[in-house]
Amino acid sequence: MDYLLSMAPLMLQGLRTTLWLFFLTALGSIPLGMLVCILRLSKYTPLQRMMQLYILLMRGTPLLLQLIFIFFGLPIIGIVINRESAALIAFILNYAAYFAEIFRGGILSIDQGQYEASTVLGLSKIQTFFGIILPQVVKRVLPPGGNELITLVKDTSLAYILGLGDVLRASRTLTNQQASLIPLFLAGAIYLVLVSVVTFGLKKAETKFEYYR
Repeated sequence: MDYLLSMAPLMLQGLRTTLWLFFLTALGSIPLGMLVCILRLSKYTPLQRMMQLYILLMRGTPLLLQLIFIFFGLPIIGIVINRESAALIAFILNYAAYFAEIFRGGILSIDQGQYEASTVLGLSKIQTFFGIILPQVVKRVLPPGGNELITLVKDTSLAYILGLGDVLRASRTLTNQQASLIPLFLAGAIYLVLVSVVTFGLKKAETKFEYYR
């Protein structure tokens, strides 16, 4: 027990980094993803092409490479960003592209007849989207969106490349100091608990939207 308690301070410090990176990325990437999705579905062709290019770049290159580019590459052209901000920007931009395509699939899956019925009822486009379409889209995108959030929990470990002390880096530091694999197993247990909490929350959310059938 004393051995585990001796690891607690460094592991808790790493957990704080993992948690703030996860929550701030989720809070930033989901609304940005919706915005990108709406622009992607725009009838203005140049805007469509710009969003397609953005999505291609973010999904077509590794997140690790994007982290390196933002933190180590941008200073070459005079743009210097601290480690925390660089990590957050890279994660938000990357995950927004994935959420954008998830939202786009959800919106396109809604039957066109619902739009026509809303017009007949005299609803505006904004009322139709937020009152009728969006609740159904949220229900349909919860499973794939939830998978992205679970992946995000594990991807936070990539922050080590910028020198941030996340859970995995803390465990590796302790492993090197103590010549023991126990810290790595402890890190695995922490990630498992975090994923379980996210999964539980997603199941609750899916239950809440069950009436949209």
